[in-house]
Amino acid sequence: MSVQDQFAAFAARIETNAPKQAFEAAERVFLDWLGVAARGALTAPAPELRRALRHEIGYGPASLVPDGIKATPRAAAFINGAASHAIEFDDIFREAIYHPGVAVIPAALAAAETAGCSGKRFLAAIIAGYEVSNRIGAAMIPGHYAYWHTTGTVGAFGAAVGAGVALGLNAQQMANAISTVATMAAGLQQAFRSDAMLKPVHAGQAAQSGITAAFGAEAGLKGAPLMLEGEVGFAAALKGEAAKPADFTPGVASLGERWTILETTQKNHSSCGHGFAAIDAMLDIVRSQPIEATAVRAIHVGTYATAIKVTGDWNPKTAYEAQFSLPYVVSAALVRRSGCRFEAFEDRWLSDPRIRGLMNKVTLDVDAEAEAGFPARRGAAITIELEDGAALSARRQTRKGDPDDPLSLQELSEKFIECAEPCIGKDGVRRLLTAAEITPDLADMSTFAESYMVSSAAAE
Repeated sequence: MSVQDQFAAFAARIETNAPKQAFEAAERVFLDWLGVAARGALTAPAPELRRALRHEIGYGPASLVPDGIKATPRAAAFINGAASHAIEFDDIFREAIYHPGVAVIPAALAAAETAGCSGKRFLAAIIAGYEVSNRIGAAMIPGHYAYWHTTGTVGAFGAAVGAGVALGLNAQQMANAISTVATMAAGLQQAFRSDAMLKPVHAGQAAQSGITAAFGAEAGLKGAPLMLEGEVGFAAALKGEAAKPADFTPGVASLGERWTILETTQKNHSSCGHGFAAIDAMLDIVRSQPIEATAVRAIHVGTYATAIKVTGDWNPKTAYEAQFSLPYVVSAALVRRSGCRFEAFEDRWLSDPRIRGLMNKVTLDVDAEAEAGFPARRGAAITIELEDGAALSARRQTRKGDPDDPLSLQELSEKFIECAEPCIGKDGVRRLLTAAEITPDLADMSTFAESYMVSSAAAE
């Protein structure tokens, strides 16, 4: 049996086979996604995509977050997917260097609203999308990430599976959806090497491709065999430079035994996750011993090579660039003595002379321990040299928000409110939280938007 057939068979029976803990995790990732998508709806490229796809908005069975405006399923999947990836606050499966929620959930939600499936089936769709795409992503790393953005490529598979479960596809139809989306998956690393709008578009495109493939399979569109492991299939074409070919065997073998959705990271900072361990290490130091910027001679950051490659920018000029600047976020954490959420990327902090001065004192080096743990663990070490000759150090083996140091439900709720309230107000937050809470008990997901429809600037 091919890899796509084995994944398809697993996904087709997920609703009855997934354990209670997996459904609880699905509720958790859905709550996190809703809050992030609400804030992202006001952030480029979501408004631009709403204008671009305006002919597909105002009617249809699916809805846009956070205002509940109706849209065609593909437009809803695309816009909601891009919105939820726009503010760099979305969830992570670290083994795959991948953001599953922004591709899986918008496709599954649009399909669930269209099909009118139950809330339980919708949550099962999320589980299936995470389980399949997380495994495909883990098999493709590290070579794939040299050129390709996993969220755009691997995310398409998760979206197809999630949408397929919501639509009630059987195993053969699911295999066709997986096969079809394999030839639609894309997303280039170059898209986020500068301040552009394309990185979030990868998530939206993955969601749209996935739901399109699922609808196609439902209508009888037949895929090709061996699209994952074939001689000129997805893995062969997109693996990148690596010592050995992609091996899907471990991921397939653990289906039904290991539930990767339980290993999801919820972000604690609204920036690139490659910088989180360093931010957390810096906070460990300055929260125990406040340091003035003028007292610092040098800041040495040791982390894994990929983090340096992606976030080694000493001169970010925009908020977006600062989100991908390790020198910026660790300097901001020292000066502000707090994490790097939305406020840290406002103009007043981007131009703060203390932060800018510290950035010139930052060095980035590959840390052997952090490198050895990547990508399964995301570690970093910080050493601050002071002008008086003293040195302060801290090491983080993992990041706050990772499964081995998770956000509490209270912290997750606070994050939700911080994301959503500026966009939809206190009443809107209450409505959206209620929508998340009642989802498991909904008999018909086509009524989902009725519980959160609010007046929002995002609709303008």
